[in-house]
Amino acid sequence: MWTAGEKQFYACALLDFLFKHLPHCWRIGVLYDIGCQMDQSLKKWNFMPDWSPCLEWGISIFHAYGHQWMCQLWYHPRKSTIWGLSDGEGCECFWSGLRQLIPCLRVTGYH
Repeated sequence: MWTAGEKQFYACALLDFLFKHLPHCWRIGVLYDIGCQMDQSLKKWNFMPDWSPCLEWGISIFHAYGHQWMCQLWYHPRKSTIWGLSDGEGCECFWSGLRQLIPCLRVTGYH
């Protein structure tokens, strides 16, 4: 959980908050850049044992090809019917569209 790079505890905190508002019978799909590592961490350390059976993990398309072959076989979104044609890159497309706002919204000086 405390390794360099993306901090897995942020994703766990978001999922924990989400699960407090959902019925236990729902099946939730999570496309995440390091979904394979999250899945293995949850299993290894027994985090969120009530919700682990309800989760279906995948890796977003852009990041999937950078992972090992076995990881791609298990977590590539095109290998599972749950994802349809979703690529898992919606947030990154959204932020990319907002990047022209950065210079005009940047605050400089002493306040």
